[in-house]
Amino acid sequence: MTTIAFIGLGNMGGGMAANLAKAGHDVRAFDLSADALERARAAGCLPAASAAAAVADAELVVSMLPAGAHVEAVYADAVFAAATPGALLIDCSTIDVATARRVAEAAAMKGLLAVDAPVSGGIAAANAATLTFMVGGSDQGFARAEPVLSAMGNVVIHAGDNGAGQAAKICNNMILGATMAATCEAFLLAEKLGLDAQKFYDIASVSSGQSWSMTRYCPVPGVGPETPADRNYDGGFATALMLKDMKLAMAAAVATEAQAPVCARATELYQAQADAGHSARDFSSIIQLLRA
Repeated sequence: MTTIAFIGLGNMGGGMAANLAKAGHDVRAFDLSADALERARAAGCLPAASAAAAVADAELVVSMLPAGAHVEAVYADAVFAAATPGALLIDCSTIDVATARRVAEAAAMKGLLAVDAPVSGGIAAANAATLTFMVGGSDQGFARAEPVLSAMGNVVIHAGDNGAGQAAKICNNMILGATMAATCEAFLLAEKLGLDAQKFYDIASVSSGQSWSMTRYCPVPGVGPETPADRNYDGGFATALMLKDMKLAMAAAVATEAQAPVCARATELYQAQADAGHSARDFSSIIQLLRA
């Protein structure tokens, strides 16, 4: 059993913390939301009064926070001061590469070991412990992190040095955002051409047009496995979060002078959906924007 501090119990973090407790770890959980803390308690975690209180005496710290600014603030204000020397810090948030590297460098100066380990799979995978983890850090950091990450996911891959996990996540979600936009466009064109949506799915899902957006996360209700489209695009991966990830990809493309015209256009679509007041709806809801 490992004593683990878990900071950030939102849609993803709540399920992840619960799975660590289910695996037999001593999980000290903290979130600003009282409701999230109560759900963590019900799942077998011990709620903490603050991030620092959660981190005190923990052998390992896991964070799942909205953005890089939150990660830097929580680590600077609470984690670094309260952490036990030699503790391993695992940040599962999706943030920019530069921030991930700064946090790792600051941790090293405090005698702490840090890895970045963003995830793929969504809320269902977080709850079912079937996430994919992309880990950036030293061989030592990865070796220590892997057993704990395996309690929350079924794929744990060492991507490289600190920041490499974030680089992999940014590029992965760049593909996801663009393919979802293309999948939505294709279903709408099929509709205008008089092609039944289910028939199109049956063909495209086993042909060269298949993708995760088609076969696992179809944006059309009543087609394929159940997705947020079947719940009026409630839940799932919010448009605001996809927009954040696409902006991270665009910022990285600008910084490295990489060409990303498809990503740029897809980012505009998610921005338009957010501007229309649909930030909280699943990102596949852009099919409604395109239909309108």
